[in-house]
Amino acid sequence: KLTSLALELVITPELVQGQALLKCSFSPRSPEPPVQFRVLWSRLSSPGKREQILQENTLKEFSHLEMDGTNLRLGDTVFCTVTAFRRGTPEQQSLPEDSQGFYAGIKFLPESLEIAEDGKEHVLTVLSTVPIACPGHNDSCKITLQLSTEDLGKNSQAPGPPDIALSACQVHLLQEPCSGSSCATAMVTVTAVTDFAQDRNCVSRIRAWPLAPRDGLWRAHTPRDVKVTVRDLPTGNCYSFTDPHIITFDGWRYDNCKIGTFLLCRSESRAFEVHVRQRHCGHHRSATACNCGVAAQ
Repeated sequence: KLTSLALELVITPELVQGQALLKCSFSPRSPEPPVQFRVLWSRLSSPGKREQILQENTLKEFSHLEMDGTNLRLGDTVFCTVTAFRRGTPEQQSLPEDSQGFYAGIKFLPESLEIAEDGKEHVLTVLSTVPIACPGHNDSCKITLQLSTEDLGKNSQAPGPPDIALSACQVHLLQEPCSGSSCATAMVTVTAVTDFAQDRNCVSRIRAWPLAPRDGLWRAHTPRDVKVTVRDLPTGNCYSFTDPHIITFDGWRYDNCKIGTFLLCRSESRAFEVHVRQRHCGHHRSATACNCGVAAQ
């Protein structure tokens, strides 16, 4: 009786004659007498439950499954299960061996982000694990994704404007040779919006959907959202008020009663500065100046 063959099961994507396929390869780690393989393809229909897609017997050490959009759709997690038996004695089977689940579709890496209101850019990779086919000779081999952001509320408050900004509203996944489980990639950067408000941590999400694809396989596909948690940081403030009293970012206090135009604030890391204009506003015997204008870049 056959025991476990210690198969190395791997699912990889392939593009064969314009068709998107998944290939399950299973090579025994040690030589065995000639056997046949029974391959069962299944997909995750609900948590912990699989639904059979295809079953076949083969002498080859691989099996193909077509991404037809009906039995196998984008967004499915796919498995292949292999048992071996000798020809003529199909009732004597080896123990079945399972592959790891293969997610077929578009996904984001990382799948979630935790960022802060510090101005830093965070790279988000958009990846397709499925080959991108060209439906016609004149079509460009790409899938265009429309991106959007949505605020999910701050600590059960009503949703408002999103606290994140993207570097692009669209990304293009161009056809390229599949390597491992990657068949096309694109990059987008995510930055937390510095809103100068003490509004505690908030949660937003990034959504994506294919934009008018001609290939029907992609038309109904909606990638999983990316959850982005934004950590609120204290905001610095400086002031110039009344005749004028000035408080700096680090809390120093002094007065400036002179008349003229002054540089109130300038950043050393970016193109940002504030000018203030002061004019005489007191009694003719008192040297008092008041703010009368401001300009900011």
